[in-house]
Amino acid sequence: MSTTRLIFGFHAVISRLRQNPASIKEIYVDAERSDQRVRSLMALAESCQIQLIGCDNSRIEKMAGSRRHQGVAANINTASSYVAIDDVLDTLTEPARLLVLDGIQDPHNLGACLRVADAFGVHAVIAPKDRAVGLTATVHKVSSGAADTVPYIAVTNLARTLRLLKERDIWVIGTADDADHDLNDFQISGSVAWVLGSEEKGMRRLTSEICDQRVRIPMQGSVESLNVSVSAGICLFETFRQHACKTMFTDSTPNRK
Repeated sequence: MSTTRLIFGFHAVISRLRQNPASIKEIYVDAERSDQRVRSLMALAESCQIQLIGCDNSRIEKMAGSRRHQGVAANINTASSYVAIDDVLDTLTEPARLLVLDGIQDPHNLGACLRVADAFGVHAVIAPKDRAVGLTATVHKVSSGAADTVPYIAVTNLARTLRLLKERDIWVIGTADDADHDLNDFQISGSVAWVLGSEEKGMRRLTSEICDQRVRIPMQGSVESLNVSVSAGICLFETFRQHACKTMFTDSTPNRK
């Protein structure tokens, strides 16, 4: 399996330069661009001793498979940025905030989920390796750099991972339209992992069964459901708010049934 991947767009490339420059193999820049934004990026790349390759716009477009590359792309080594869930949890000095995505297929949705995860202090995003989009170039572009600031952990067995989180006293909460608990009245105590399902089918049956509790987002309008990144943002904001305001029941994890 290749460990090299292309990312494109200023946010994605600059964020990678700042967060993990050693993972960048080379950067491609539109040779016809000479504006301040490009000059700043080139100066940063040169300070990190990253190879810069000038080329025409059409070549970058062909590599990126998109016209929204902004004249910059980079080849990165994904092997140098591997993070395990224990690596994250073992360093925390505060309650864990995790986002678990069960089978997101749309790269725009994953990119947006990473952005809200970054905004609300999520310590890691967890997703299955199979039947999920993964960190593509489009995900990096849409995430506006969040793909490099929030650890993304792809696991072989999501159900087993959720059980391991529970063993570490992390409360696993799933979202579902038919859940008994309403987010408005739901008090979040200690470490939590929010689980959101795929765009069309929601959580898989086994994933749902493993959750400690399921919660629904109250809706007043005529639409039946929200985009997964919007749902993630709502749940993560409420978690951030409750943690920040210290309105938890207790410092201990609730008793599971």
